[in-house]
Amino acid sequence: MTDATPEPLPLAATPGPVRPRVTCRRCHRPLHDPESRILRLGPECRDPADRVARHEVDQDPLPGIDQATS
Repeated sequence: MTDATPEPLPLAATPGPVRPRVTCRRCHRPLHDPESRILRLGPECRDPADRVARHEVDQDPLPGIDQATS
């Protein structure tokens, strides 16, 4: 009986973390740009009118804050 320990298997080259595939909501092409991935719209499908417009909303003043200093 031999007392030799088996050699460990060689490690395979492991790639970095795999990003999930994100596709455009309109044309279904894969997206690579971080902003496009967040919006889920490619640069060709993005229209400036589609962006959410910000608007001011009338709000009650906070108690304890002097409105004369604003």
